Amino acid sequence: MGILLLKKQDHQLDKKTKFIFVTGGVVSSIGKGLTASSLASLLEAHDYKLSMMKCDPYINVDPGTMSPYQHGEVYVTDDGAETDLDLGHYERFTNVKLSKEHSLTAGRVYEKVIAKERRGDYLGGTVQVIPHITNEIKERILAASKDVDISIIEIGGTVGDIEGLPFIEAIRQLKKDLGDENCIYIHVTYVPFIKAAGELKSKPTQHSVKELRSVGIQPDFLICRSEHPLPEELKKKVALFCNVELGHVVGAPDSNHIYQVPLKLAKEKLDLKVLKSLRLDSKKTDLSRWNGIVDSLENPKNEIRVAIVGKYVNLKESYKSVHEALVHGGLPEKTRVHISYVDSETINESNIQERFSNVQALVVPGAFGQRGSEGMIQTVKYARENNIPYLGICFGLHMAVVEFARNECGLQASSREFESSEEAKITDFVIDLMEDQKQKSGLGGTMRLGAFPCELKTGSHVHKIYAKDQIYERHRHRYEFNNKYKEQLEKQGLVFSGHYKKGELVEVIELSDHPFFIAVQFHPEFLSKPRAPHPLFQNLIEVALKESQK
Repeated sequence: MGILLLKKQDHQLDKKTKFIFVTGGVVSSIGKGLTASSLASLLEAHDYKLSMMKCDPYINVDPGTMSPYQHGEVYVTDDGAETDLDLGHYERFTNVKLSKEHSLTAGRVYEKVIAKERRGDYLGGTVQVIPHITNEIKERILAASKDVDISIIEIGGTVGDIEGLPFIEAIRQLKKDLGDENCIYIHVTYVPFIKAAGELKSKPTQHSVKELRSVGIQPDFLICRSEHPLPEELKKKVALFCNVELGHVVGAPDSNHIYQVPLKLAKEKLDLKVLKSLRLDSKKTDLSRWNGIVDSLENPKNEIRVAIVGKYVNLKESYKSVHEALVHGGLPEKTRVHISYVDSETINESNIQERFSNVQALVVPGAFGQRGSEGMIQTVKYARENNIPYLGICFGLHMAVVEFARNECGLQASSREFESSEEAKITDFVIDLMEDQKQKSGLGGTMRLGAFPCELKTGSHVHKIYAKDQIYERHRHRYEFNNKYKEQLEKQGLVFSGHYKKGELVEVIELSDHPFFIAVQFHPEFLSKPRAPHPLFQNLIEVALKESQK
């Protein structure tokens, strides 16, 4: 029942996987995920195979039931894991393919340990944070780090948070287990600029490192986030008081675009210094594609404006992947995409013309619940009738179907998701639960999550965009199109251009006589990367630009 002793044969560590542990201090949301992702992209450029993992200290088993206002978007992996949005950064910046193994919460750890205790796995012993919780964390980290050269592990939250202590203790133990030469600690901290004094202050960073050292971890690198570049004298002060090599104090001032971060870290030679600390060879790297991305963003040839019409717009991170996918869509043609966020609850028939007068494309993203749905339906109607390029994602498909059924087919259409006593007379649920889902009680276990195949209709707009007969896209939804109404809507001109063969579920709808009117049941934003824009977003921007220039 003692401390976990690692065996190479048990965890396939013979190839000497190297570990980079990323922690954060002073304040939250300072860019640990972006730092980890940017460093990973640089290390991949040295031809190393990587894995990335996020450890979140909150007690929720996953963020799937958390409000977008609390946690931002829920990112979904191919295998259906609902994860923190930082996994989106990991996949966008790198070539890593992540799974449920790469997202770990305190809730999942405690759930597993308690299940083991109930089964009697601990032979009647007292179950404690050390070693049982920390051992479980260590085992999960090692399991997610098999068969790679370097594994980057980000610890969520801020050093000093009480719920994060088991994770900090676990990574402290791992360095002892695996050896100093196989592990390094990177601490991302904040250096505030005091306007009245006119200078940057290092004291919060000193206190953050002191807190980290008090639990047994001496950082090997400090990434100092700030509004202004760090003077050399301040770097020397931080290095002295935090017991870190001067060359390992890396300035990370605010960037105009997140895709500048890899280049800025490369300029500080962070990748070379990290490889040297891990006793790994470095290679000549080619960062021309990152340079090209930044050049497209900073020196655009074209500009357009796109509105995201949603219900969680007060926290823009609720639509992080959609936002980035739109930016990616403009990169090939060097088009700067200005994105405005519109609260769907504020949209009505009387103000819609004014609200969208300067918009070249409209996007209705994923959502749950009835609030704000009428504004989204008005948005769909406006886009359809005025030939404004429209992309509906998940809930955006539902609203497109409801709008078309109401205004083109004369149905009293709605979604089963909105069913209430006041709507008992509504019989045209064009969006509904499938029969097998109706048998389940509550909301758990009724979501369609992860990557599923979709067969595209030959000759359709979406088939031309993908240039494929079959695609795989990630899903996160509960309600589907009700096939009972398919023939009726087809007669009025709605094209069903994508299907999931099992159960004949509708995946894509479009209008053939519209420049770009496509709605999809899946979430294409999860597969878009700056170096490989998703074809749907790229085509949306291209069509919107073309239409705006007529």
